[in-house]
Amino acid sequence: MNKIKILLLDEAKQFMMQCPKSAGIKILRVFDRVEAGLIDASLFKKIKGTDIWEFRVEYESNAYRLLAFYDKKTKSLIVATHGFVKKSQKTPQKEIEKAERIMKEYYKK
Repeated sequence: MNKIKILLLDEAKQFMMQCPKSAGIKILRVFDRVEAGLIDASLFKKIKGTDIWEFRVEYESNAYRLLAFYDKKTKSLIVATHGFVKKSQKTPQKEIEKAERIMKEYYKK
């Protein structure tokens, strides 16, 4: 089995830099766990009906989310597209659509 790696695209990096330091540290811990092969739905969950996955971090009553997809060529690379602070139960459709647009751009390269 290939080791999983996580690639942060520019918008995901910018989001991480804007997060409070402690939230950023928690997000990095989630990345470490996923890279180690722990695919736990409380940390990393596929969004139903899409090819998009969601990194999930709770910190000080905020829900930090980074959307991502698996690179179809390698199957061992997860590409994080961007992040946002989730305000409602459901992941906003506009965020899913943004991740899908970024994924299409990624495959054009």
